[in-house]
Amino acid sequence: MNGTAQLPDPPQFSDEEMQKCRESGDFMPLLFEWYKFVGQICIFFAQLQRESPAAKEIPQIHFAILTGLLNRCARLMLSNVALSHNGRFGETTAILDRCIFESSLKVEWLCHKGTDETFRRYLAGGLKTEIELEKEIADNIFEREGGEVFNIEKRMLSSIDRHINAAGLSREEISGAKKLPDVSAMLRDLGHERLMYVVAQRLGSHHVHGTWPSLLLHYLEVDDDDDGKFSLRDHDCETHPNQFVMTPLQVLGAVRAFVVYLIEEEESRPIVDLVDSIQEEIMTINNEMIGSDFQSAE
Repeated sequence: MNGTAQLPDPPQFSDEEMQKCRESGDFMPLLFEWYKFVGQICIFFAQLQRESPAAKEIPQIHFAILTGLLNRCARLMLSNVALSHNGRFGETTAILDRCIFESSLKVEWLCHKGTDETFRRYLAGGLKTEIELEKEIADNIFEREGGEVFNIEKRMLSSIDRHINAAGLSREEISGAKKLPDVSAMLRDLGHERLMYVVAQRLGSHHVHGTWPSLLLHYLEVDDDDDGKFSLRDHDCETHPNQFVMTPLQVLGAVRAFVVYLIEEEESRPIVDLVDSIQEEIMTINNEMIGSDFQSAE
């Protein structure tokens, strides 16, 4: 990040706009703008320089992993903005939200652990598949008469080499590394209750894997004549308001963890306060939106 970069301005809403949302019960215009703002905040802090005087000394590969994951979150949020701005593609934004959740969780977990081993396990987790593919290609070449190498195989092997070399790990280190803990274990490490795993991960899986609840939510409609028939749903799925609450809160948590991990405490405190204030703004809107949802149903 160069010295002229400045934080983006937060969204501002007039009293009239706020009142209109309260009267209609539709807070999506407000949440949409905060969602965009959080995406901007995410990419802004992903561009922090490792060489900054306020930055702690961390390995280059650790820095690359964390900033790469934050960049992924910001880019996918931008995709969701483009998809959802006209009130469509809710089935697709739900899939991307699951990806954003996992990436932001990994940022938080890696920063929480902060050890060489955890970052090595992250790298090895993705590279084990590369090594398996490399072996399959090598076996095919060995069995071929004269050991002929096809052009496509040469390109694939070169790509695998680049990925492994960039990670700075040997093939033995990759093969011998422990697997990353699953999402449930990561959430427990970060102090979350089981409900967070069920809501963010398990329910999010419906949209990725196309389970029956996902079909009923986004792709099928029950016919009104009660004869058990279904029809295909039209292309009219909106992004649910909860997505514009949960996803930015998760990404802000990742940004917060990254800043605390990278920047010395005295310098990071104002940034943490900023992140906390953004979370409060989103939660204030959310509390108005949910209204009486958490009051007794009796």
